Amino acid sequence: MSKSVKLTLDILIGAVAPVLILKYGTAPLGTLPAYLAAALIPVAWVLLDLMVITRRFNFITTYGGMGAILRGALAFWYVSGALFAFKDSASYLLAVLVFGGTLLFGKPVTRYIAMQGLAPDTPERLQAMNRLLDEPSVVVKLRQATLAIAAVNLGAGAFNYWINFRMVQAQFGTPLFNDQVANVNAITRIVLVLPDMLALFWAFSIMYKAIYALLPADEGGDPKDGDFWVLVARREDALAMGKAAEMEAESAAESQARANRQAREEFGLA
Repeated sequence: MSKSVKLTLDILIGAVAPVLILKYGTAPLGTLPAYLAAALIPVAWVLLDLMVITRRFNFITTYGGMGAILRGALAFWYVSGALFAFKDSASYLLAVLVFGGTLLFGKPVTRYIAMQGLAPDTPERLQAMNRLLDEPSVVVKLRQATLAIAAVNLGAGAFNYWINFRMVQAQFGTPLFNDQVANVNAITRIVLVLPDMLALFWAFSIMYKAIYALLPADEGGDPKDGDFWVLVARREDALAMGKAAEMEAESAAESQARANRQAREEFGLA
């Protein structure tokens, strides 16, 4: 499946279908069946993508699967008012806990996202990537990226809670409730996507900029113009040469110290 087709299906099934089902499916299907269909069809699509279409099990897909399972489970929590607003915002809270929690524990999750995106496919490349991601300048950007994503999700969750609390006033299980939920979804599925995309774009940009800044390039060239793993190999070679030179200098210094000590002993100066 091409990326354009996949993106189109994500938008249609994840954002458009729930609104249409709640708006136009409540009367023919019934209030509760329409509500559950609108809630569970996007969940089923995410899980189908994970298990059948993409079949890639890594941090990003696992995180998406966790969010889908959470939304699917909460669909059967039949509540109204403030509790419904909280329920509808739970996925944002999950993001804050995942990104903010890893930051507090000193292991920003963006490190694993970067590792997954660059996909080292040999033990040597994996070791080289770990050395790159351990560089102080990269660690700072990984933390900043993690904080930015957590902060945006916190703000989006607060806005999502507020708009649900203000607009979804009807009792659960009524046609008016479904209609109000559809109205909120028509707003949030568009308004809250933009800051999330911008935060992700900025976060990944500063992460990869910090990584590429440590890679050597041809004289007068831009590191981003070269093959990533070729540049990483050059960096590893330079580090190895630098380490060898450092060891040679240390060996020379030790030899000179031994010679000086021997000379002092021969002249009775020790």
